[in-house]
Amino acid sequence: MGEPEAGSEFAILAAAAAGPMADAQYILPNDIGVSSLDCREAFRLLSPTERLYAHHLSRAAWYGGLAVLLQTSPEAPYIYALLSRLFRAQDPDQLRQHALAEGLTEEEYQAFLVYAAGIYSNMGNYKSFGDTKFVPNLPKEKLEHVILGSKAAQQNPAEVRSLWQTCGELMFSLEPRLRHLGLGKEGITTYFSGDCTMEDAKLAQDFLDSQNLSAYNTRLFKDVDQDGKPRYEVRLASVLGTESALHSEMTSRLKSYEFRGNHFQVTRGDYAPILQKVVEHLEKAKAYAANSRQEQMLAQYIESFTQGSIEAHKRGSRFWIQDKGPIVESYIGFIESYRDPFGSRGEFEGFVAMVNKAMSAKFECLVASAEQLLKELPWPPAFEKDKFLSPDFTSLDVLTFSGSGIPAGINIPNYDDLRQTEGFKNVSLGNVLAVAYATQREKLTFLEEDDKDLYIRWKGPSFDVQVGLHELLGHGSGKLFVQDEKGAFNFDQETVINPETGEQIQSWYRSGETWDSKFSTIASSYEECRAESVGLYLCLNPQVLEIFGFEGADAEDVIYVNWLNMVRAGLLALEFYTPEVSSWRQAHMQARFVILRVLLEAGEGLVTVTPTTGTDGRPDARVRLDRNKIRSVGKPALERFLRRLQVLKSTGDVAGGRALYEGYAAVTDAPPECFLTLRDTVLLRKESRKLIVQPNTRLEGSEVQLLEYEASAAGLIQSFSERFPEDGPELEEILTQLATADARFWKCPSEAPSGQA
Repeated sequence: MGEPEAGSEFAILAAAAAGPMADAQYILPNDIGVSSLDCREAFRLLSPTERLYAHHLSRAAWYGGLAVLLQTSPEAPYIYALLSRLFRAQDPDQLRQHALAEGLTEEEYQAFLVYAAGIYSNMGNYKSFGDTKFVPNLPKEKLEHVILGSKAAQQNPAEVRSLWQTCGELMFSLEPRLRHLGLGKEGITTYFSGDCTMEDAKLAQDFLDSQNLSAYNTRLFKDVDQDGKPRYEVRLASVLGTESALHSEMTSRLKSYEFRGNHFQVTRGDYAPILQKVVEHLEKAKAYAANSRQEQMLAQYIESFTQGSIEAHKRGSRFWIQDKGPIVESYIGFIESYRDPFGSRGEFEGFVAMVNKAMSAKFECLVASAEQLLKELPWPPAFEKDKFLSPDFTSLDVLTFSGSGIPAGINIPNYDDLRQTEGFKNVSLGNVLAVAYATQREKLTFLEEDDKDLYIRWKGPSFDVQVGLHELLGHGSGKLFVQDEKGAFNFDQETVINPETGEQIQSWYRSGETWDSKFSTIASSYEECRAESVGLYLCLNPQVLEIFGFEGADAEDVIYVNWLNMVRAGLLALEFYTPEVSSWRQAHMQARFVILRVLLEAGEGLVTVTPTTGTDGRPDARVRLDRNKIRSVGKPALERFLRRLQVLKSTGDVAGGRALYEGYAAVTDAPPECFLTLRDTVLLRKESRKLIVQPNTRLEGSEVQLLEYEASAAGLIQSFSERFPEDGPELEEILTQLATADARFWKCPSEAPSGQA
């Protein structure tokens, strides 16, 4: 199996690589925080069978996570392959000796290690949180000397040189279009071919809706035929190709379609060799499943990844929801749509974790109170689900989380039809919260000195409360008004009144429409904003705080720090706004900025954001929250806002939802806050998100060993170097071959015509 041709299709795309030197926005600093996930005790408590189950699920997750490289940027698979070859031939210490001999300083070599750790941590060269490109913080010529003189290059000179020539320019390029993920002229994405526009994305979504096909496991590729007309390929992720003789529910879908005067071809086989390895380990995990639900769940996941069927994944998710309180918890597939510029394609992720019983007991108490707490939310009963489907809610210690980043909590599955009728599960990732959100006093920005000690003491406990409410009663609340394919409604058209207008319901979701497909580009952030707002609103309830063990003055401090953390996050969010194209790059941070705007609008001195000058003489700012006005001013403002969010979501009112949300999300320099100017201050004082080192599991005979690594860039690199001991070189070849097969789609963006909408 050959390596990609040197330079190949990327030459034009990288032509502007000699752009401006990287500013701090586009590098990972040498002193970036690195933490290790600690799951030793939880793993020790597993039985031998549970360890084998966890091991094979972890292997499946890690293999599948490699697909994220192909979902991020054209060059990411080549960068990964190049780094993996380098560090397989020489560990970070050995390569350091060579790098210093080549003339690198210690700082430059550390910058390279941090860059490599960032690639592994984000599964690509764009930050998972913010979608901003990061580049090596050292001269390109120096890195080239190190790579071409390395042991890996001595062993395989042609392959290493070819990889470098393919990705070296793009690794460093900060051409404006390449600085962020995005669609068309706004950025780079590999969910769509380079010549696709937002109009193409909308047309493709309408096509998928018309065929009742989900976008979650698809990518869209556009070609132009001899007559200059666009032709679209919708490619499903699967082990089997389009030509497979094996008949399934999917084979009848794999054909040509005419839609609104445009040609669509539905194919499959995306990431096939990677998904093959996922399936092999899911098959092995089945032998160690704790019950028949887990076996059936895995069988459906296998069917989904083999055939390219989201319906099979839904069936697997149904068994997963029913598998209450497992010792080893997991989920895997094309899940979150945050990084699709259109908002409907899922990034591959897989996690494996063990239950933390003490914190889970608190979450179970919250679940028991959920039906009562839902009645506290500020919308009429008709806008709430007909029946609250009591979910599993556990605190987990993560063993494995593959994909581009690790969240603090999860509420899944994301399928609207399942969530409305079957329910969901909530997960709080305890050992992630413990390391990822710890704060040092000297690095605390934008707070009053008086607030800092209180903030440090209560941020962790308040975040536990917020995550619990956000996942269970935020994402878990609210009804979508739907008309099914037979014309039947799930609400009473005669009696249900829109509380915002006083009239009957005028809009709803039709068969095949989902929240993501209808609200597309704002869906993720809008929903995160709704969930965050529910958390702030319900944390004022004494019953909630008692569940988590807080009463009296402590409870008031938890409320204050939770609200203070949210308004500070709203200011920090400005880092994730791109003024050049007036767009947000991170769903959660956009949501927090919107909440800050809502609370500022409430007035009466509830929240103030004031520019100042720091002790270092540079611009600074202070966020203040009047804790005595949280209930009297903050709560009514949030109540009005939350009701509007829910009503617009329930009724599928896209125009109204966009007007509301985009209005609050607009970033201007209007006084008194002057947010565009404040953004420069935020960038000046930003702290990079921590990198997380995860363990490996290794099968030795019939026993599973846990392998842990030090909390450093070198430790993170070592964890990846040892992640695929049997087939590392084969995987790198697979990745580069898959990338090369599609490279033509990311030539210099041409002005290819869009289809008829």
